[in-house]
Amino acid sequence: LLAMVAVGRWAGLAGGRALWLWPAGFVAAMVLGGVLGMAGVPMPFVEQGIVASVVVIGLAAALALRPSLATGIGLAALAGLFHGHAHGTEVPADASGLAYAAGFALATALLHACGIAATVIAARFTLPVAARAAGGLTAVAGVVLAARFF
Repeated sequence: LLAMVAVGRWAGLAGGRALWLWPAGFVAAMVLGGVLGMAGVPMPFVEQGIVASVVVIGLAAALALRPSLATGIGLAALAGLFHGHAHGTEVPADASGLAYAAGFALATALLHACGIAATVIAARFTLPVAARAAGGLTAVAGVVLAARFF
C-alpha cells in the first residue's frame, strides 16, 4: 500500500505526462509480474524488492525527484514487477486468476489515484511540502520494514 500511494504521490509531484505514465508503468509491470507468479516462474528477492521500492519511491517523492519520463517509468515498472509477482504467487486456489489480477490492478490504480489526488490537493493549498513529507515518512516506513531482513 505504501509504495502504491507513493507512486501516485511522486507522479503528482512530477506532473505532466508522468502523472499517468508512471502509475501506468507500475500497473502494467505488476500485471506481468502477477502472471509470472501465477505461472510459477521464480523471481529472486521479491520481498526485498518490495521493501526497496517503498524506500526508493518514498525518497523520490520526498526529494521531489524529476528524472526523465523513461527513467520514472522504468523505476515504477521495476517496483510493480516485484509487487505483482508477490500477488501472483498468492492467488487463492479457488479464485480465477484473471479476476484476481483485474482486482489487484484496479485496486493499485485506485491507490495511485489517491496519491495523485492528495498531492494535487496539497498543491492547491500551497502545501506541497506535505506531499514531500509523506514521501519521507514512506521511506522511513520502508527502512523499518527492511530491518526484518537483517
